[in-house]
Amino acid sequence: MQKPDLSFWKLWNLSFGFFGVQIAYALQSANISRIFRTLGADPHDLSFFWILPPLMGMLVQPIVGSLSDRTWTRFGRRIPYLFVGAAVAVAVMCLLPNAGSFGMSVGVALIFGLFALMLLDTSLNMAMQPFKMLVGDMVNEQQKGTAYSIQSFLCNAGSVVGFIFPFLFTWLGVQNVAPEGVVPDSVIWSFYIGAAILIICVLYTVSHVREWDPRTYAQYNGEAATGSDTVAAGSGSWLALLKKAPANFWRVSLVQFFCWAAFLYMWSYVTDAVSLTVWDTADSKTAAYQEAGNWTGVLYAIQAVASVLWAVAIPRFPSFKMAYAVSLLLGGLGFALIPFCPDRYLQIVPFVLIGCAWAAMLACPFTFVTNALEGYGHMGAYLGLFNCAICLPQIVAAALGGTVFHLVGGTQTHMMIVAGVLLVLGSISVAFIQNKQKA
Repeated sequence: MQKPDLSFWKLWNLSFGFFGVQIAYALQSANISRIFRTLGADPHDLSFFWILPPLMGMLVQPIVGSLSDRTWTRFGRRIPYLFVGAAVAVAVMCLLPNAGSFGMSVGVALIFGLFALMLLDTSLNMAMQPFKMLVGDMVNEQQKGTAYSIQSFLCNAGSVVGFIFPFLFTWLGVQNVAPEGVVPDSVIWSFYIGAAILIICVLYTVSHVREWDPRTYAQYNGEAATGSDTVAAGSGSWLALLKKAPANFWRVSLVQFFCWAAFLYMWSYVTDAVSLTVWDTADSKTAAYQEAGNWTGVLYAIQAVASVLWAVAIPRFPSFKMAYAVSLLLGGLGFALIPFCPDRYLQIVPFVLIGCAWAAMLACPFTFVTNALEGYGHMGAYLGLFNCAICLPQIVAAALGGTVFHLVGGTQTHMMIVAGVLLVLGSISVAFIQNKQKA
C-alpha cells in the first residue's frame, strides 16, 4: 500500500523534538574545544578530544537502528529509544560544563570531561537517530523531501538557539570569565537551559506522534508484521546488509566523508582561528579568548540562519545534485576565507557561505539514500549504518588532526583552509551520485 500523505503539522510533529536535540548538539560542537582548552588541553592535541563523539555515534546508531527495527511496544518502535536517549543527555548536560568546578587536577578534570562527553554523545545519538527513522517509516517518497526539509529547519533553528546562548547570557550579565581551569558561568547556564528545552521538545514529540502498529507498518512497508524478517543486530548481519546496499548508499557516503572531515576541523579549531584572526590571541586564560568564544557562537548562529534561508533555495535548483555540489563549493570558499577576515563583522561572510554547505548536508544525503532504500526493508538498520558515513570521517580527521596541524605550520587558521579543500573535494564527488538508484 502507498503510504498516505501527511499534513504539514503531522510532518512537523514527527521532527519537533529534533529542535531540542540540536540545541544540545550545538552547545556541544560550539563549546567542547573551548571547554577543554579552558580545562588545560594542549591545542596540538585538541582534535583527539573530538574522536569520542563520532566514535560513539558510529557504535550507537547502527545498534539503535537494528534494535528498533525489531522493537514493538505500546509506545512505538523508535520512540522508546528517543525518550531514553534524551533523558540521559539531560543528566549529562548538567555535569559536563562543571568538569573544572570540582577541585580536580587538570588531568583528572580532562578525564572526567572526556567521560561526560562520551556519555553525552552516546545519548544524543540515541535520541537523534529515531527522528530520521520515523520519517523513513511513515512518510511516502513524495513527501520525504519536505519532511527532511522540516528536520533541517528545526535542526538549524535549534542550532541558532544553542550557539547564541553563551553570548546571550553574557549580555544578560552572567559571568563570562572564571578562575583558571573553570568553565565560565555563561557556558554552564547555557547547558542547563539547553537540557531543559531538550526534554520539553522530546516530550512534545512523544505525546503527539503515534507510530503504526506492526500490521499497519507491514501494509505500508512490505515487511512481516512481527518484524521477524529483520536481520538480527550483529556484525555479520550488518555486513550482509552492506553487501546488498544500493549504489547510492556508497556514492553519498563518499561525499559525506569529505564533508564531515571538513566540519570536524572547523569544530576543533575555529574558535582559536577566529580568536587569532580577530583578537590576535589563542591564550584560553585571557578575557579576549573568552570573548572570541562567545563571538564564535554568534557566527555559528549566523551560519545556522543562513542555512535555513539557503534550504529554501535548494529546491529551486534544476536538480538536487546541482544544489548539493554548488552548496558544498560555497562552503569550501567560506572556510578558506576565515583567515582573511580580520574584523569580527567581516567574519560573517565566510560563515554565511558555510551555512549554504550545512543546509545541503542536512537535506540532500538522506533524501538520496532513503529514496534508494525504498523496498529494501531494514530502514532503521540502514540509516544507522549510513551514520557511519558521518562518524567515520570525523574519527579519521580527528586521529590525523595533530599530524595535519603540524604539517600546515601549527596554526589553527591554516586548518580552515584544509577544511575548505575537503569541501571542494566533496563537491566534486557529488557527480557520482544518481538521482534515483536502487542497485
